[in-house]
Amino acid sequence: MRSSPLPRMSRRGRVTIGVLIGVFVFFTLLGWGVNAWTDWLWFDEVRYTQVFTGVLATRLLLFLVIGLGMAAIVAGNLWLAYRVRPQLRPHSAEQATLERYRMLLSPRLGTWIALASAVIGLFAGLSAQSRWSQWLLFRNGGSFGVKDPEFGIDVGFYVFQLPFWRYLLGVGFTAVVLALLGALAVHYIFGGVRLQGVGDRMTNAARAHLSSLVAVFVVLKAIAYVLDQRAMLLEYNEGAKLYGAGYADINALLPAKEILAWIAVVVAVAIIVFSNAWMRNLVWPGIALALLGVSAVAIGGIYPWAVQTFEVKPSARDKEAPYIERSIEATRAAFGLTGTKSAGYAADNLIPPASLATDTSVVQNVRLLDPQLVSETYTQLQQVRGFYDFGPKLDIDRYANAGKTSDYVVGVREINYGELPNNNWINRHTVYTHGYGLVGAPANQVVCGGQPYFVSGFLGEKVQEACSSQAEQIPAQQPRIYYGERMEADDYAIVGQTGDRNVEFDRPTSTGGEQYYTYSGEGGVEIGSFTRRLLYAIKEQESNFLLSEAVNDDSKLLYVRNPRDRVEKVAPFLTLDGDPYPAVVNGRVLWIIDGYTTAATYPYAERVNLQAETADELTGRGTFQLARENVNYIRNSVKATVDAYDGTVKLYQFDDSDPVLKAWNKAFGGELVLPKGDIPPELAEHFRYPADLFKVQRNLLTKFHVTDPGDFYSGQDFWQVPNVPDAPDSGQKQPPYYLFTQFPGQESPRFQLTAAVTPNGRQNLAALVSGSYVDGRPQLEVLELPDQTRISGPTQVHQQMTNNGDIRQQLNLLSSNQAQVQYGNLLSLPFADGMLYVEPVYVKSSNQDAYPLLQKVLLSYGDGGSYVVLANNLSDGIKQLVEQGKRAAAGSPPPSTGDNPPTTGGTSPPVLTGELAEAAGKVQSAIAEVKAAQASGDFERYGRALKALDEAMAAFQQAQAAANPSPGPAPSGSPSASPPASPSSSPSPNG
Repeated sequence: MRSSPLPRMSRRGRVTIGVLIGVFVFFTLLGWGVNAWTDWLWFDEVRYTQVFTGVLATRLLLFLVIGLGMAAIVAGNLWLAYRVRPQLRPHSAEQATLERYRMLLSPRLGTWIALASAVIGLFAGLSAQSRWSQWLLFRNGGSFGVKDPEFGIDVGFYVFQLPFWRYLLGVGFTAVVLALLGALAVHYIFGGVRLQGVGDRMTNAARAHLSSLVAVFVVLKAIAYVLDQRAMLLEYNEGAKLYGAGYADINALLPAKEILAWIAVVVAVAIIVFSNAWMRNLVWPGIALALLGVSAVAIGGIYPWAVQTFEVKPSARDKEAPYIERSIEATRAAFGLTGTKSAGYAADNLIPPASLATDTSVVQNVRLLDPQLVSETYTQLQQVRGFYDFGPKLDIDRYANAGKTSDYVVGVREINYGELPNNNWINRHTVYTHGYGLVGAPANQVVCGGQPYFVSGFLGEKVQEACSSQAEQIPAQQPRIYYGERMEADDYAIVGQTGDRNVEFDRPTSTGGEQYYTYSGEGGVEIGSFTRRLLYAIKEQESNFLLSEAVNDDSKLLYVRNPRDRVEKVAPFLTLDGDPYPAVVNGRVLWIIDGYTTAATYPYAERVNLQAETADELTGRGTFQLARENVNYIRNSVKATVDAYDGTVKLYQFDDSDPVLKAWNKAFGGELVLPKGDIPPELAEHFRYPADLFKVQRNLLTKFHVTDPGDFYSGQDFWQVPNVPDAPDSGQKQPPYYLFTQFPGQESPRFQLTAAVTPNGRQNLAALVSGSYVDGRPQLEVLELPDQTRISGPTQVHQQMTNNGDIRQQLNLLSSNQAQVQYGNLLSLPFADGMLYVEPVYVKSSNQDAYPLLQKVLLSYGDGGSYVVLANNLSDGIKQLVEQGKRAAAGSPPPSTGDNPPTTGGTSPPVLTGELAEAAGKVQSAIAEVKAAQASGDFERYGRALKALDEAMAAFQQAQAAANPSPGPAPSGSPSASPPASPSSSPSPNG
C-alpha cells in the first residue's frame, strides 16, 4: 500500500520562506560587501592595497580549488556508484524497503548529488581559505642554508613546505573517506551492496569501486608514513625532555615508518589484485588490511617502546647525548642564541669601593623613575584636563641633551574617552579627536619633593622653574596625537571642516581658555560623498554619518587608531611585540613597534608558547598580552613605525638574513617591507632590544646556556627567572628593565634590556642577562657568577634590605599617616667586581587623586645584606655606602644603616691595620656568607659557610695574638669582641 504523499505547502507559505531566505542572504552579502569595501578604502589610505588583494585573492583561490576539488571527488564517486548499479536486483524484504528511497532519489539524483557535494565543498573551501598563510609560504619560501642533522634536508622544507603538504594529505584522507562512505551508501541503496538475499553480497562493479577507494586510502597512508619520518624531528622526545627525535625514534621508529610505508604499498596492490583480478572476494584484502594494522602496532608501537624501555632508559644519559646536543644547537640557532657572549663575573668584592662616588658610567645613569609607578604622577601633573591620560605604564627611551645621552621616561598625553565631560557622539568623535604632546623626564632625576623633572610635551602654560624645564628639550614640530595606545576599536574620529571654523579641541590655554584645531594631515578616509557616508553608516551602525552637520564635504574618517592594531592589519603575518613605544624622530612623534617572524616547524628546536613565556608583572598593565602561539623559531625581523599624527605605517627590514621575512616580502610583491638601508639614522637611534623577544630568549637561556649534553640531562646547572622581588608569592615573574649603563666587558655605556636569573630552586644570583644593539645588530650577553656565589638574588636582596632593623623602622614611618609605600624596579648592577643594588621607594598617600612620589632610595652592595642604606637620594646613599666600605677596609664591622650616623656610646672603635685588618675583613665576609646561606635554604652551602666562619675566626684570633702578645681584653668593636653568632648557636637554614 502506497503511503500518502506529504501535504503541499501553500503558495503564500513558499513565498514567505523565499522572502525570508532572500532577506537573510541579502543582509549577509551586504555585511560582507560593506566590510570588504571599507577594508579596501582603509588599505588604500595606508597604501598597502597589495596586502588586501593578496590575502583576498589567496583565500578565494584556496576556497575554489579545494572546495571544487573536494566536491568533484565526492560527486564523481557518487555518480559512478549510481552509474554501475545493477539493473536487476533479487527480491527480498531488504530490497523492498529500499525501493521507496530509490523512488525518491532517482528522479532528481543529479540534484541530490550536486547538493551534497556542494555542502561538502563549501565546508572544505571555508577550511582551506584559512590556510592562506601556509600556501603563501609554500609558494614563496626559499632556503635557510641550514640542513637538518638527520636527513640533510634544508630547514626551509620543514618551515615552508611540510605544513602545507601535511594539510593536503589531510584533505586527501577526508576526500577519500567521504567518497568511500557516500559510494557505499549509494551502492547499498541501489543494490550494488546487499546484506540479505541469495548470491554475492556485492557486485563486481561495486567491489572494484570500493576496493579502489580503500587502496587509495592505503596509498595515502604510505605517503603519511614518509612525511611522518620527516615530522619526527619536530616531535617531543619524552626520554630527553626535549623536542626532536631521540635514540629510540632514530633507531627504532624511523626504520619502522619506512617498513610500514612499503607494507602499505604492498597492501594497496594486494587489495586491488585480490578484490578484482584474482579470487574476487574480500577475504584476502581484509587479511592484507589486518596485516597493515598489526604491523603498525607491532613495528611502529611495540618495537620502539621496547627499545626505549629496555635499551634507552637504563643508560639514557649516554644514549640520548647526541640527540640532546642536536636540540641544544637547533634551539640556540632558531631563537637567536648562537651569538650570545658569555663571560664569568666573580662578584667577589663584598665591600663598597670608593670609586662608587666618582663613577660616571654606572652610578650617574642609575634609573630611579619606575615607568609603571610614575604613570599616575604624569597623569596628575601633566593632564590639566581630567580626560587626559598616559595609560597604566610609560616607556623608556634615550635622548641626547647637551652632548650627553641618558634614558628618559616618556609617554604621550592621550584622550581617555571614558572621562569626557559629556560623552555624546559629537564630542567623542568630532570634538575630542586627539591628544597632545610627548611628555618626557630624565629617568635618573627627581625634583620638588620626588616629582619627575619634565622636559617636554608642555601644553604652553607657564610652569614652575624648579619642577620643569623652561624649554622643550625633546621638541616635536607636530605634537598632536591622533593615533595612540589608548584608542579602542570604536574610537574613530571625524575630522576636516568647511571654512575657517575649528571644532576639534586642541589644548587648554594659559589664560584658562581652550584652543581649537582642524586636522590637516594626509591620513584618513574621505567620507564627503553621500555614498561614503552611507557606507560607513552601515559599517558603524550609526545614522549620524548621514544626519549630522559635523560630517561635511571635507570630512575624513580616522579609524584603526591603535598603532599595534594598525601594523597588525597591514602585516598580518607578523607577531607584534606587546610594548609599542613613542619617540620623537625628526620632529614627528612616531610609534615604534617590533615585529617578529615566527615558525613552529624548525627541526629539533624547543617549542614554546609565546603567551606563557612573555607573561610577567606588567602583562595587561600597559603591555599587550600575546596570543597563545606555539613557536620554535623567532626573529625580530621588522621594525614598524606609525606616525602619531597622520597614521602613516612603514615597515623596515631589520634582520636582512631572515628567510621567513624574505618569503613574506616576495609573497606581496617584493616591496612590502622597506630595505634595512632605508632606515633613517635618527630613527635607528631609538631602536631598542624588544622586550618580548628578550623574555623568550632569557627563559630559554635558563636551560640552554648549558651546552654539554650530559650536564643538560642532569639539569643541575639550570637557572630560573625570579618572581617580583616585593611580591614573591604572587607567582608573577620579574620583568626585565631598560637601562643606559655599562656592564663589565663593554667599552662604553649602552641602552640595554637586562634581567637577573637565579639557580633553579634557589634564590641567590646566578647570572645577569642583557640585550642591546652593537653596530645595529642584536647582541645578547650573559655575566655568569660562580656556582657557589654568596651574592643574593633580587628577592633575597629586597627582603634583606627591607627587613633591616633601622630601615624597617623608617619604612614603617613612611607608611604611617594613611600613606602607602611602593617599591620601584630593583636594579642589579655589576660594579667593581661586586654587585650594586638600587631600589627606589615611592610613597603614595591615600588622598583622592594622590600620586606616588619618590621619597627614598634603597641601596646595597656585595651580598645584599651586609652593606645597606636607605637614603634621601642616590647621591647620599652612595656616600653612605662608600663610608661603610671605608670602615670595613679599616676592619670595623658595617655600621647600622639609616640616614643618621650610628652612635657607639661616645667611643670610636680603634682602627685595625695590617694582617689584623685583613683577618677582620675575612670574618665579616664569612658572616655575610652565613647570612646568605641561611636565607637561601641551601644546607650544603650553610655547612660550608659555618666552616669558613670558624676558620676566619681562628685566623683573626691568631692575628690578634700576634699583634698584641700580652693578654688582655679584645678591642671594642672587633669581630672577636662581640661575634654575631657562634656556629653552635646559629639558627638552622630553614629557620
